[in-house]
Amino acid sequence: MDREFDRYQYYQDAVQSPKDDAAFLDRVYQEEFKRPPKSMREDFCAAFALCCAWVKRDPSYEAIGVDIDPEPLEYGKAHYAAKLSSNERERVQILQRNVLDPELPTADIICALNFSYMGIKERPHLKEYFSKCLLGLGDRGVLVLDCFGGGGTQEPNENETEYDDFSYFWDQDTWNPVTHEAQFYIHFKRKGEPKREKVFSYDWRMWSLPELRDLLKEVGFSQVKIYWEGTDEDGDGNGEFALTTEGDQCESWVAYVVAVKD
Repeated sequence: MDREFDRYQYYQDAVQSPKDDAAFLDRVYQEEFKRPPKSMREDFCAAFALCCAWVKRDPSYEAIGVDIDPEPLEYGKAHYAAKLSSNERERVQILQRNVLDPELPTADIICALNFSYMGIKERPHLKEYFSKCLLGLGDRGVLVLDCFGGGGTQEPNENETEYDDFSYFWDQDTWNPVTHEAQFYIHFKRKGEPKREKVFSYDWRMWSLPELRDLLKEVGFSQVKIYWEGTDEDGDGNGEFALTTEGDQCESWVAYVVAVKD
């Protein structure tokens, strides 16, 4: 293991698709309001790759990244923001703050992706966060979350995805059917090296789509829409999301939740 191991880079290579996420956020806002958004706030932003992808989409787009952990924020500044043009960097604002801070900047779009909000386990606390998001949106705005589930996520399991020079492991270590709490880990293994265990860990409550929809409606969002991921010929997710009112019964699924304020 002599070669430097950059866990954030491997995370982006295996897990994130910031350009695709930015395109989806742009798309759903314009479909809803028939005008382009200007500002996007990424809550729980970590290394804020999405913020950087957002400002690249249009010279008028602005991004705000919010995270309480200084380590990924510093990584993002050194590795992602540093690659932006000076104009693009001026349109990215990074805040080391709690997402419940009432003084956060407002935006046309607020998002909490990579299932980050699932770290909020109690219903009153998640309701408080959604209420703050509603206040943090402009007169017309959307809150976008991602969600996952399916029978295969209600039991311990581990899945490996192979890339050219490394493997990525998504490990669901525990599942509690009483509380819907689960412990997840990400492992990596580079070719010719031992497996690196628990590079990232997540202690989450698995919120369901009906729970999220009910909470978002309770705090005052006018509509809550579900965008379901399609499948390829092998039955795997294809990264294409369509508006739906009925999902497929499958072992695992991913969906976007879009809460509308108008």
